[in-house]
Order: sequence, then C-alpha cells, then structure tokens
Amino acid sequence: MHWENIIGQKEVKSKLQQSIKDNRISHAQLFAGPEGSGTLLLAIAYAREVLSSVNSDQSNLKVDKLQHPDLHFAFPYSATDAVKKPLAKYLLNDWRSFLQENAYGNLTDWMSHLGIAKKQGVIPVDEADEIVKTLALNSYEGGYKIMIIWQPETMTIAAANKLLKIIEEPPQKTLFLLVTEREDLLLQTITSRCQLVKIPKLSQTDINDFLINEKGISPQKAQHVSFLAQGNLREALHQLTDDEHLFDTYFVTWVRKAFMAAKTPTVLKDLIDWSNQIASWSRNEQKDFLNYCAEIFRQALLKTYQTDDLVFLEINAEGFKWQGFAPFINGANIEDILNEINEASYHIDRNGNSKIILLDLSIKLTRNLHKK
Repeated sequence: MHWENIIGQKEVKSKLQQSIKDNRISHAQLFAGPEGSGTLLLAIAYAREVLSSVNSDQSNLKVDKLQHPDLHFAFPYSATDAVKKPLAKYLLNDWRSFLQENAYGNLTDWMSHLGIAKKQGVIPVDEADEIVKTLALNSYEGGYKIMIIWQPETMTIAAANKLLKIIEEPPQKTLFLLVTEREDLLLQTITSRCQLVKIPKLSQTDINDFLINEKGISPQKAQHVSFLAQGNLREALHQLTDDEHLFDTYFVTWVRKAFMAAKTPTVLKDLIDWSNQIASWSRNEQKDFLNYCAEIFRQALLKTYQTDDLVFLEINAEGFKWQGFAPFINGANIEDILNEINEASYHIDRNGNSKIILLDLSIKLTRNLHKK
C-alpha cells in the first residue's frame, strides 16, 4: 500500500506525510471520506510509513502483505459457515484477499466476499474486548502499535462505549486510525476523541487517467465512465462491466407500478411482489439501492428545472426516458420523497421488517408522484 499507488488525493497524502516528518502523530485519527475515495488505502499507507521507522525494509514488506505484527485491523462481520463465532483475527485471510481484489470496495462488497451477502455486518462488543486486549500487549518491533478500524459506524453501542476510554487514553505508542464513509453515523463521543482527516471524493481527471493508464480504456469511454462515477472509483470500476444495471430495472419497475397504483388498485399486488423481491436482498444491498433511487430522484429534479448539464446518470432500463419521468418530480414532492427514502433506509439499517418498510415506502411514493 504505497502512497504512489493510491489514486489522486495528492494534497491529503502530502499533509499526512508531513505530519509524520514533523512528529505530529495524533493518537486517534478519523479518516472520513465518501465511498470510492481511497480512505482505507490512505490509512494503510499512513500506517506503513509510521511503522517503517523501525527496520524500514522488512516493515514495509510486512505491511504490504498485511502481515505486520504491530498493524491490527477491526472491521464489521457476521458468522460464516467456516467461522461460527467470528472475530476479526479469524477472518484475516479473507480480509487480505478482499483488499487485493477490491481495495476500493464497500461494506456490501466485503460481506459478499465473505459469502454472507444477506447478513448485516457489525463490529460487536466481543471485537471491542479483543481490541483492548491486543493493544494492552507490547509492540513486537519496539515502535507503534496501530489499530485500523474500518467502518466504525457499524459498531454496536456497547462496542463503541467499550472503546471510549482506550481511544481517549491509549497505551504509549498506540495509534488508532478509524476509517469511515459515514461520519454522520458515528457517535459524537467517538468523533470528539479523534483528529479528523477529511478526504474528498476523487476528481474526474484522477479517475479518467486511471482508467486509461491502468485499465487500458479508450479515452472516449474513460471520459464517459469517469463522469458517471462522480468521484467514486468503485462506481467507475462497476461501470466498466457490461452487465445490465440491476438497480435501474428495479427502480423503473417500482416507479411505473407506483404511478399506476393510484388509479389501478390491483397494481398494489405488483408492489407487494416488488417489495418482497428487494427484501430478499441483503440489508446492505437494500440500503445501496435506496441511496441510488434517491440520487435518481435528485437528478430528475435537476432535469425538471432544466439544469441538464448537471444530470449525469444514465438509466439503462427498457423504455425509460428522462423527459417522460422528470416532470413528475418537482418542488411539491421531492422533499417528501427523499425524506421517506431516508426513513426507510434508517429502519432497514435497524433490522426492521424490510417487506413492510418497502411496501409502506411504495404506497407513499404512489401518493407523492401525483403531487403538483
């Protein structure tokens, strides 16, 4: 995980490197940035340089293999067929292969990698106990002990409370690096104890150059994909596949059925079927889908108010046309639609009954689409 192998983020990398040179290493740091911006890779590269002060060549090699004895990881998980009572230390081989294959992946990708896509990943209190035990030991190589916590927003309340004291007053030469895509979901008691490292989304140029130079994509296609990605390298890599965009199809079906249901009550059965299908996905996939739907509605509003230059999404579903859909999204209903989507995502995240939540959302969408 070398600095030079991380795409873009030149200013962030420079500041982090300078802080190490100046010996201004805050004991708890929160690397916060949007999906696909490289937050985890930046944290690992930072840890690599901090640890390299002791036996640099050997240290760097160990970090590159994610096998340094003083570099520890915690991340969300759930029980798997192979590991019934998991802890992060029992899943390290999976973690290493995940980062090698999908370094810009999100939680949905990680849970799929574990083969438990339909389960919800959390960092439980047992993991917090393990973190405390691990960091109570002396470092193996005499330098820093570093704990990288990926997706700390998935910590249970009990886990977060367990870590408060050690994050605020860690053992000597201990460094916490929390890596999040959703700073807003973290407990204030956690964020207040960390120095914030704000990481922006990637520039279109950064993604464009990566696609051309590293993926061999034609300049024309690279420009198109980098524009659609909107600073998210994970999304750019996803756009490179030729697979039909599943979310597009489900979104268009949903909106069409919701619109029809106001005048044709029998269509309600179709919305029930639709809700049941989405509910069969993992909770992470359901939340990803709802976030995607919210973005389409925002784009439709821009189209309605004739700001076409800001509309970047392409919906790959049969018969969909922006000019036919956008007029139904306006100032009278956009706020209610987005609020209802956010509310549904909130309840799904808290283990609500997805079938009921999604059907309720669909019925509310039926009403909102006809507001003028």
